Amino acid sequence: MDKAAHLIEALPWLSRFHGRTVVVKYGGNAMVSEELRVRFAESIVFLYYAGLRPVVVHGGGPQISAMLDRSGVESSFTAGLRVTTDEAMDIVRMVLTGQVNREIVGLVNQHGPFAVGMSGEDANLLYAERKCVEVDGEPVDIGRVGEVSEVNPGAVSALIADGRIPVVSSVARADDGGVYNVNADTAASALAVALGASKLIMLTDVEGLFADFPANTDLIRRLNVDELRALLPSLSSGMLPKMEACLTAVEGGVPQAHIIDGRVPHSLLLEVFTDLGVGTMVADEELEAELLSGNGHYPRPWRPTYTHEQNPGAHQ
Repeated sequence: MDKAAHLIEALPWLSRFHGRTVVVKYGGNAMVSEELRVRFAESIVFLYYAGLRPVVVHGGGPQISAMLDRSGVESSFTAGLRVTTDEAMDIVRMVLTGQVNREIVGLVNQHGPFAVGMSGEDANLLYAERKCVEVDGEPVDIGRVGEVSEVNPGAVSALIADGRIPVVSSVARADDGGVYNVNADTAASALAVALGASKLIMLTDVEGLFADFPANTDLIRRLNVDELRALLPSLSSGMLPKMEACLTAVEGGVPQAHIIDGRVPHSLLLEVFTDLGVGTMVADEELEAELLSGNGHYPRPWRPTYTHEQNPGAHQ
């Protein structure tokens, strides 16, 4: 009966998102753990069989660092971004598109002929402009690092229409004819907007967004756009680009954007198909209402913070 209750709990969410596009940004520990990689692929295939249209966008920071070390290519970070020389860019491109992308495609396709790998430069899917950063008020050149400036989603849309699962690496066509390394969070956000996705879900190495971490360990379950915008100046350098990507997506017309813990097996399914979900959701109430119009369901209620008694493992 407990299993039946869990299945029935998923019914309104199955109805709500059937046929809808969901963009999933994949990275962090979920990408380097063999067990979690397998579970992630299973979750993506489950979404597909449940009638959703998943699109995966991935980075590969740990794999890039390991290959740069093995190749003897120096790598440093400035303002939280990897300084990417021309030599390093060749390795970034090889790792993201030739290694990580193929691994994800292979894991998904163990369940059927679903996944098709591509990079942001294929069919000019992603265009980027050179990213400028400032350190102590002075401009600093960080090499071949770009900011997504244009998305041409036709190839991805065609794959979705053909019943495939696009898997996209975060490399973009550069304005100078070469390629740029782009942040996978912002790439996923831009693609979600361009595809008219119903959800953007970002797997991270934390439970979600906290109101005043580390002083306050109460997880924020849901935010609207104004609340998130007010919080941005207080966020850590690691969380800031992820929440900015969520804000950009929702402001661009994606009804819901989520930050969830990729270290939890099948957290993706828990977020999509349960009433309380996991992690932090950023939502636009008007867009949610339009998403739900005609199917007889209401937006997910404001999700209260778990207490330790309700979820004893939540803050460990």
